[in-house]
Amino acid sequence: MAAKRSGAQSKRSQRISGTLQPTHAASDEPALSRERIVATAVELLDAQGLDGLTMRRLADRLGSGVMSLYWHVDNKEDVFDLALDSVLEYRGPTQTVESQDWRGDVVHVLEDWRTSMLRHPWSASLLPRRALGPNILGRLELLSKTLSRAGVADADLNVAIWSLWNYVMGATITRASFDLSDEDRAAAQQRLERLSGRYPAIERSHLLLDDDWDGAFRKGLDFLLDGLAPR
Repeated sequence: MAAKRSGAQSKRSQRISGTLQPTHAASDEPALSRERIVATAVELLDAQGLDGLTMRRLADRLGSGVMSLYWHVDNKEDVFDLALDSVLEYRGPTQTVESQDWRGDVVHVLEDWRTSMLRHPWSASLLPRRALGPNILGRLELLSKTLSRAGVADADLNVAIWSLWNYVMGATITRASFDLSDEDRAAAQQRLERLSGRYPAIERSHLLLDDDWDGAFRKGLDFLLDGLAPR
């Protein structure tokens, strides 16, 4: 039994250190690697959602045996963590000098974050349930540095970061979930008109017909940043 444990530990150490030779599923298939597993997991999640990802389906897509996956990842939870972090990678604009436009920098980070999650809708529901990986931590670090540079006090920094987090997550989940057709929205607005005595404000503003999601996100973000701007 001790020999088996020793062998398993050695295999895991080799995998983590990167010295283990990659497994080939077949002669005409690319080498099995962590990067290929993660990319394929993202494809599977995009196509079938969170419930569609199993190690068996992942292995089938890769043309591999299930046990071969465990040379590169620990388990399905590890795959979730790696897939989530991979889609949240931020490649900001290259800057040779420190930007003086802190609002523009914050807006770019947050709009890119929202766009990434809308491109991979499963990520918005998965993110709050996972340990934060290096890519999302990198975004939060960049936001913290940018807000500090703009003059947000250290005592207010956590509140500012969580406020931005909540705004992006709420806006993304709402957009991904609110999938009414034009006909459905028109019918809902007509019902409001019949009940205008009860809901006059939202009937007058045509709330249910407003589908400018991108514009609303940006304008709402401006409202939030106005409150964060040092006075």
